[in-house]
Amino acid sequence: MIVKVISSTVVGIDAHPVDVEVDISPGLPQFSTVGLPDTAVKESKDRIKAAIKNSGYKFPRNHVTVNLAPADIKKEGTGFDLPIAVGILTGEGCIETKDLPDYTFIGELSLDGSIKGVDGVLSATLLASEMGKRGIIVARENAGEAAMVESINVIPVDTLSDVVEFLNGRKEIEPLTLDIDDIFNKSLTYPFDFHEIRGQEHAKRALEVAAAGGHNVIMIGPPGSGKTMLAQRLSTILPELTFAEAIDVTKIFSVSGLLNKKNTILGTRPFRAPHHTISDAGLVGGGHIPKPGEISLAHHGVLFLDELPEFKRNVLEALRQPLEDGHVTITRSSVTATYPARFMLVAAMNPCPCGYYSDQTRVCRCTPQQIRQYQARISGPLLDRIDIHIEVPSVRYKDLAGKSTGESSGSIKGRIERTRLIQRKRFTDNNTQFNARMSDKQIKTCCVIDDDSQKLMEMAIEKLGLSARAYTKVLKIARTIADIEEEEKIRSSHVAEAIQYRNLDRRMI
Repeated sequence: MIVKVISSTVVGIDAHPVDVEVDISPGLPQFSTVGLPDTAVKESKDRIKAAIKNSGYKFPRNHVTVNLAPADIKKEGTGFDLPIAVGILTGEGCIETKDLPDYTFIGELSLDGSIKGVDGVLSATLLASEMGKRGIIVARENAGEAAMVESINVIPVDTLSDVVEFLNGRKEIEPLTLDIDDIFNKSLTYPFDFHEIRGQEHAKRALEVAAAGGHNVIMIGPPGSGKTMLAQRLSTILPELTFAEAIDVTKIFSVSGLLNKKNTILGTRPFRAPHHTISDAGLVGGGHIPKPGEISLAHHGVLFLDELPEFKRNVLEALRQPLEDGHVTITRSSVTATYPARFMLVAAMNPCPCGYYSDQTRVCRCTPQQIRQYQARISGPLLDRIDIHIEVPSVRYKDLAGKSTGESSGSIKGRIERTRLIQRKRFTDNNTQFNARMSDKQIKTCCVIDDDSQKLMEMAIEKLGLSARAYTKVLKIARTIADIEEEEKIRSSHVAEAIQYRNLDRRMI
């Protein structure tokens, strides 16, 4: 008898359907699994045997063949334990088959028959909903995550016996339902606020412009000037995630195994700050079994690279394509996975190895050669892809000791949301949500400048040696500044401010 049970596997961050076909035929006792399984799937036979026996059922003393179709997709992880066990018990007559096609199964089995949670359940639930399934049967610890998909019944189970009794109609298990709006709203909390930053008005203005237009930023300044504080608070002034964006972010964390089971959805924009010793696979994704990297974990959020020149050269160069395309594709011999990577890059660096080159209060101990070598660790092509370059000087004592506080994140966010609304109305292309993503054709249409602005741009290109990409970056920033001020036309003052944000083009020695 051949039994088919529906499950799924995750490739990239999306689930793909897998038919778990179980055939029990006469012959010597043997358990074989085919269909490109990985080691964890091959080892499942011992877990499944023990779980079935310890749950009070008989394991067949025949030839058991399990086929995971389609056979050209690599099957990874322990989530196939439950569907394989269900298929075997159905073949033995322990489970009635009438309701079997209506459900998707995913879960890991313990030796005692209890069911453990696995990674990627949110993606599997979205797939089951798209396939029109009545429900998905998952471990109780995964049920909250799966219940974020309202269009399908999520059946939480604790043991293999619960699954058998439920499918046979002898046990009622209520589908888990959650107040998704309440959970989503409770997740909208940030531990930081912009009003905590003293001084640095120029840097705060630059970050507001960056947030309004989705521009990448690099901050240069001495140690202790507040670069990290500024970066940590950038996500607090970005517009709130939509529910669809929150689902995208949660999927990535779920697939990576980083989703806290108590947090069924991530409602705040991610802020990722990897250490400078990270490898290129850790940053952009990869490994023998591809996993999302830090740039994908920062999707719809902020990627902060502190001490930028300390990162390995090959790691930084790997950022160039994702910064342009908004995604990264990892290719291995058995699988090709594409991960989303639409993030705001915020980088910070010292101006020299000691950190005090051009500082007004401390003397730099570095030689010109040392400064040149330090700054040369960041390639020109990468620097070109960073829209805004700003200087963050040491904070004056008057600002530190003063009692006045800066503007709160909430009020800044209000201006940014109004600016983003202007941009959404302007762009009909769904791939362009804000000014930083404008195409060349859109730049010609939306970034028309007057004669005075043309002269400013000509002077800037001649004196600073701006590249063609830097020229378009200045136009995009000027468009964002005009949007913040709710001006339809770009004025020369907007262009002048935008040119000021190409600080590194004239600072490098």
